Amino acid sequence: MVHIRRSLLLTALALTMTVTACSAGGAQRSDTAHGPVRQHDGTPRSGGAETATEDDSRSTFGVDVDTASYGYARRLIMDGQLPERTAVRPEEFVNSFRQDYPEPAGDGFAVHVDGARLPESHEAAGELRLMRVGLQTRAEDAESRPDAALTFVVDVSGSMREPGRLDLVKDALHTLVDQLRRTDSIAVVAFSDEARVVREMTRLSDADELHDAIGSLRTQDSTNLEAGLVLGYRVARDGFRPGATNRVIVLSDGLANVGRTEAEPILRRVRDEAEKEIALLGVGVGSEYGDELMEQLADKGDGFVVYASERDQARKVFVRQLPATLSVRALDAKVQVSFEPAAVRSYRLIGYDNRAISDEDFRDDRVDGGEVGPGHSVTALYAVRLADGPPPSARVARVQVRWTDPTNRAPAEVYESVKVSDLNRAFGEASPHLRTCYAAAYFAQSLQGGPYGREVRLGDLATIAERAATASEDREVEELARVIRLAEKIR
Repeated sequence: MVHIRRSLLLTALALTMTVTACSAGGAQRSDTAHGPVRQHDGTPRSGGAETATEDDSRSTFGVDVDTASYGYARRLIMDGQLPERTAVRPEEFVNSFRQDYPEPAGDGFAVHVDGARLPESHEAAGELRLMRVGLQTRAEDAESRPDAALTFVVDVSGSMREPGRLDLVKDALHTLVDQLRRTDSIAVVAFSDEARVVREMTRLSDADELHDAIGSLRTQDSTNLEAGLVLGYRVARDGFRPGATNRVIVLSDGLANVGRTEAEPILRRVRDEAEKEIALLGVGVGSEYGDELMEQLADKGDGFVVYASERDQARKVFVRQLPATLSVRALDAKVQVSFEPAAVRSYRLIGYDNRAISDEDFRDDRVDGGEVGPGHSVTALYAVRLADGPPPSARVARVQVRWTDPTNRAPAEVYESVKVSDLNRAFGEASPHLRTCYAAAYFAQSLQGGPYGREVRLGDLATIAERAATASEDREVEELARVIRLAEKIR
């Protein structure tokens, strides 16, 4: 079990080096991506709602590779309780599963679009279709990565005494020190009611000193997350290495209770530091977990958040969803899907509620998008209601992806189109990966308790996941089916 725990978080920590900050050398960032998205008539559009194409034919959002929502929900369900509805984000459920999209030949993205009819067990009637938008970056040989300068900000508050929290963190850090390059660097900051520097930025050639620092970590009192971040970023700035991958990694249960515990003051500080090419990764641990704060910190810090449980199934969160390579393929990646009013009556993006971007900001490179590393895949699902009688050859939508090259900051775009015939296959004939996406997305919506989740039954979703797991021989999808059945029993 110790080996499993070390491998889990070790891989997650290596992931921190996949994300670079978004704006050094560029224009000042805008937070439009996180403000209210408005329709063309100026009225706010609520996230996740069905939108008529005659009101707004375009759907625009920043990509998101977070997976913590599913990891934490799975942990709770396996422990016999359902997650809070507000902690369930459907896109993170979907993006927790392998898709096997083809890789592009060069940098940037390959775009894959397909779909199917809904299964007969789905209660929604009419011309509703499931449309999957998949993005894939090219994998990279880890040996070609740049050096890394990592500042670990470790929660040593009293709540971290629970098994599977600080012990998991320490085991993983020891293993990481043994496996990184001698030219990489690590610093360690610990925080409880106050923050302290355990080890300034140190080259891995001095591994003994780093092992001693990690071994000295002990749980203490309260959780002053703000103090930990402020000191962590100071240490990261002092040890900043131009040309290297500079990261702050917060390892915590996210339960701040001392200092400023509300999100916005902490987020403003994180946002300022992210502008200086020091991105943030959140690694969440523990059965009680401050999901909302950790997710917002990573979002504003130009990074992402993952959740590490003690179970070996959580390995997929780090190994498959986010490859443990140490560079970046795309900065500020955004997606815009333009639906054809002649073929589509309405559409609904499933999830990505807090990643919505105003349509007119798609090509505004001051507006924040998402950061994607080598070998990453990103999936978005739409429920699309077709118009009456469009021919099979009619175009349903055009999918455009825009990003900034991490080397020269030049923007780039790629696009793909999808036709009615691409969405008309029977659900049972769709790929097992598409069927897995459906089961994961509607499981999340069922847990959220909204109207779309009431269109499905958990038992039917579990059966769909079981059949998809058999077809794909994917153990993680088998586990999804088990988790859905457990949730049905708890409910």
